Amino acid sequence: MKKRVLFVCTHNTARSQMAEGYMNTRYGDRYEAFSAGTAPGTLNPHAVRAMAEIGFDIGGHRVKDLAEFDEQEMDYLVAVCEGGICPLFPWAKEEIHREFPDPSTLTGTDEEIMAGVRRIRDEIIGWIDATFGGN
Repeated sequence: MKKRVLFVCTHNTARSQMAEGYMNTRYGDRYEAFSAGTAPGTLNPHAVRAMAEIGFDIGGHRVKDLAEFDEQEMDYLVAVCEGGICPLFPWAKEEIHREFPDPSTLTGTDEEIMAGVRRIRDEIIGWIDATFGGN
């Protein structure tokens, strides 16, 4: 039986979306990943492009509110937002907080923003591989 993982960040526009897409594609045989936000926004096109560059299509993802997952049991709730504040989600067996920078705060040229999103993407992927890859 697959373990269920819910990635949560504030807006569910980039970090949690990249984590969900990577986890389902790379480890979909063992995990079923979801993502949500506490204040959902709009899917970040830079995150979509950064994932597509390495062969992961998250362009069809939709932004979801954390409330959509009320009363749905999860094995892991992974809060990827900054600030150390984890959302209240009593249906998770285990909560993990791992901060990643917020791509929506990046500024500069399109290429400078993309470079920042790529760094964040690679941090997320490295952390997922290290944390869940051997499980």
